[in-house]
Amino acid sequence: MLAVTIEEKKLVIAERPDPLPGAGEVLVRVRAAGLNGADQLQLRGAYPPPPGSPLDIPGLELAGEVVSCGAGAERFADGDRVMAIVGGGGQAELCVVHERQLMPVPERLDWPAAGGLPETFTTAHDALFTQADLQLGERVLISGAAGGVGTAAIQLAAAAGAHVTASVRNEALHKEVAALGAAVVCSPDESEALGPYDVLLELVGAPNLDANFTALASRARVVVIGVAAGFRSELNLLALMGSRAQISGSTLRARPLEEKAATARALEKHVLGGFGDGTFRVPVDQTFPLDQAAAAYESFAAGGKFGKIVLVNDQ
Repeated sequence: MLAVTIEEKKLVIAERPDPLPGAGEVLVRVRAAGLNGADQLQLRGAYPPPPGSPLDIPGLELAGEVVSCGAGAERFADGDRVMAIVGGGGQAELCVVHERQLMPVPERLDWPAAGGLPETFTTAHDALFTQADLQLGERVLISGAAGGVGTAAIQLAAAAGAHVTASVRNEALHKEVAALGAAVVCSPDESEALGPYDVLLELVGAPNLDANFTALASRARVVVIGVAAGFRSELNLLALMGSRAQISGSTLRARPLEEKAATARALEKHVLGGFGDGTFRVPVDQTFPLDQAAAAYESFAAGGKFGKIVLVNDQ
């Protein structure tokens, strides 16, 4: 199979042996694979894959067709359209996925949208509802809201009856972001004055985190799930103490199978139906063929996108 590989911090399209599904696993022919910030970090050598995932093939989410099933894998049949979060290896023509991590692709979604759905909507749903326990009518600030996870989080929070403030640096994207359900769209330096917020979903990292801590409501919850703009920040601990806020961090990649399976079942139960009736959508900014992965990564790193950048394979 052809795969995107990382060799000495550079992307190389290379041949790799076709993987074989083991017990409980499914071999998927990948039709689309979304790019994520974690892929950029892995390319720089800052985010190695978890044990059991390919060491040199990036890709945390995919959508495609079932090719074959290993022993005991009975939920899906050959030819079924499926999608999943994986520990790595998604940016290839073939990928092995445990059947418990797989989800069916909603009928209305094309391959690029399906390939950009699993990581973004699972991350957003887990952060908002499992980590932050978002409630009806609460005020949410989503920092860095024009990207994949941000656009998913806006839709999920708005559908749950929250008042959503979306922080987006690129003013040209404000109208599109508002159309997803954000009540207020602002630039990052305006978000502090628009509080207080019950939930802060931090997708950017260090630059605005300290200022936003001064805009937290009593017993606010802060979930950090993105650090592309910086790993380190100084926090106003008096503001944290005064608001009695809670801060947590979250990733999906390194979680054990049981926890990944639980997030997949939660998405199937609470979210996937919303793609069937048009409540939710996956904004896809650009698509690139698999063999143009380097150009896709460059476009991702340049910023300014609305939604997802997705690698597609029509072979």
